[in-house]
Amino acid sequence: MLARSTLRPARVLNGLRNGAVNVSKRAASTSSEASPARLNFAAIASTTLAAGSMAWYYHLYGPVAFASSPAEEGLHATQYPWVHQQFFKTFDHQALRRGFQVYREVCASCHSLSRVPYRALVGTVLTVDEAKALAEENEYPDEPDEQGEIPMRPGKLADYIPPPYKNDEAARFANNGALPPDLSLIVKARHGGCDYIFSLLTGYPEEPPAGVQVAPGMNFNPYFPGTGIGMARVLYDGLVEYEDGTPASTSQMAKDVVEFLNWAAEPEMDERKKMGMKVLVATTALWAISVYVKRYKWAWLKSRKITYDPPAETKVRR
Repeated sequence: MLARSTLRPARVLNGLRNGAVNVSKRAASTSSEASPARLNFAAIASTTLAAGSMAWYYHLYGPVAFASSPAEEGLHATQYPWVHQQFFKTFDHQALRRGFQVYREVCASCHSLSRVPYRALVGTVLTVDEAKALAEENEYPDEPDEQGEIPMRPGKLADYIPPPYKNDEAARFANNGALPPDLSLIVKARHGGCDYIFSLLTGYPEEPPAGVQVAPGMNFNPYFPGTGIGMARVLYDGLVEYEDGTPASTSQMAKDVVEFLNWAAEPEMDERKKMGMKVLVATTALWAISVYVKRYKWAWLKSRKITYDPPAETKVRR
């Protein structure tokens, strides 16, 4: 009786184990049977999502997908080896003087240099007397007098180069609705500004290519985004007469005025490069000194030798 009573719990336990195994096998078979349905549902959902995305794109942008093209972004300007962009080089001051002459005789009638004062031209482009004479050619409002009237005075070195128009509305009216940009900002407003402005100034063809339609009042230039620009070609061979005798070709005038505009956008470039050299020299010297001091201060710790001296054997009574 005792043996029978002890065998019954063991049988019951084995039955429970077998039942659990069978249940797990059934669950596994059920999940394996349901996996193809899940895969089909995932495929249907992804296909529906892709079709919905295409339909939404068609609803927003129409049946034609436009990619970036030269007509939209403009041709990539050719990269030229500008000397002033090298780390140890500065501007060609003769080129800056010629570029300022091109700006005054060609570009100043439409574009402004409102962020360049006359004093910045001293020592770089003009002499002190030349800058003073140039500033005195223009009149600027003076302090109010006793009656409250604002008289006009001749310009001085502290004044800024005046813009060609009184306001933006007058500039748009004189240029068929287009606003000529400030040349002191245009070079730095675009990556590779020197290459872009040079290619833009020298990229006007004699006639637009076949099949190209140019809007009325616009001019074709492949380097300008959209290829339609309101500014016509302004540089021609022999347009100006350089005082130093340099031949005034189209590419030479474009190169000179681009260098001058880059200087106008960054007149502190020489000082920045000098300060950078000073910082590099100082930091190199300090680094060398710090390495020497570190090796000197920590030499005793890094050169020490640790040895183990075991204790002498002693007779211990156990």
